[in-house]
Amino acid sequence: MIHFQKFTLSNGLRVIVHEDATTHIAVMNLMYDVGSRDEYPLKTGFAHLFEHLMFGGSSNIPAYDTPLQQVGGDNNAYTTTDVTNYYCALPAVNLETAFWLESDRMLGLAFNEKSLEVQRKVVVEEFKERYLNQPYGDAWHHLTNMAYTTHPYKWPTIGQSLSHIENATMEDVKTFFYKFYRPNNAILVVAGKVTQQQVAALCKKWFEPIPAGPSYHRLLPQEPDQVQSRRKVVQGDVPFPVLYKAYHMPAKGMAGYYAATVLCNLLSEGKSALLYDNLVEKQPLYTRINAYMTESLDPGLFVISGSLVPKVAFEEAESALVSLFNQIKAITPVALEKAKNQIEAQLVFGQVNLVDRAQELAIATLQGDTNLVNSHIDYIQQVDLETIQAIAETILQEQNCTTLHYQTMTQF
Repeated sequence: MIHFQKFTLSNGLRVIVHEDATTHIAVMNLMYDVGSRDEYPLKTGFAHLFEHLMFGGSSNIPAYDTPLQQVGGDNNAYTTTDVTNYYCALPAVNLETAFWLESDRMLGLAFNEKSLEVQRKVVVEEFKERYLNQPYGDAWHHLTNMAYTTHPYKWPTIGQSLSHIENATMEDVKTFFYKFYRPNNAILVVAGKVTQQQVAALCKKWFEPIPAGPSYHRLLPQEPDQVQSRRKVVQGDVPFPVLYKAYHMPAKGMAGYYAATVLCNLLSEGKSALLYDNLVEKQPLYTRINAYMTESLDPGLFVISGSLVPKVAFEEAESALVSLFNQIKAITPVALEKAKNQIEAQLVFGQVNLVDRAQELAIATLQGDTNLVNSHIDYIQQVDLETIQAIAETILQEQNCTTLHYQTMTQF
């Protein structure tokens, strides 16, 4: 059980406090309700670019990292399709340093042409290294661009095109910042050896004077139901042919999401799971195969990917995979209980780390119910064989699927 207290500042900043007297560490997690889904189609990659720009200094602090390290702190950040998240951990006695640093860059980021140019180059190199020059690096670009015809999930977090970041102007950057990086578009979680009274006082001192921005009302184009199979074959300088199949699935926390979570475990978790046992061990068509979910806040993707054994044709490997779905009807109560227990253990283990707890509290708050951090296990345990079969029949349909055959150079 993760205990917490909540309050909201007059400028709209939502604050969650998680007291843990067993540690001498404090964690500050600041989640902004902006991800790549909030970008314009011709200006993608801005949410991720901002993750980098936020470390380029603020109005009163030339370098974010230096004062944090001087008091024994460490920090990091990440961007997803849905959020941009910044977090730091430091000795609890030095908590006010984190408040000073985070509030100053929320109040006034240093819009510096040199910083923009430096971070632009960093992001461009990351794009090239991870997506253009890495085997299978462009696979996600192909999959999302096919699977989504309307919703902004159709481009990856890094961006749709290098040119969008290369052509970003300072005016673009300022517009993005003042639209999204406002207290009323953020959630602050403070966890560790802290008290609610202490955090409230620090929030009043450092964050409450920051003015709220205009309310952001997200009106994204909703993806229509996919009613026809989509397929593509690409060729690359890759070591093995890989099959990708992506199925539309419910959003994180919505009806069917927890059943899909258990289904994913049954298919892919461990060597006794259906995919590995049948398609790697019993009929060796794949050298490895797994399933995973995007876990996005709007309807996401349930993805199965596998590397084919040399000389195995895509048609044979794909046919065997699709045929395997019939075995979901034969899942036993014992196998289901094992899957649910594995997921419960993962959820419990994921709450051991203080940073992870803080981030879970933030995302649950963004979903509209902070107490979701304590309800996930209950929802998982409620999944039965009937709901597993129902979600499988709903999701794992060919007309709901986008298929990518990633071939090696020698296959053409």
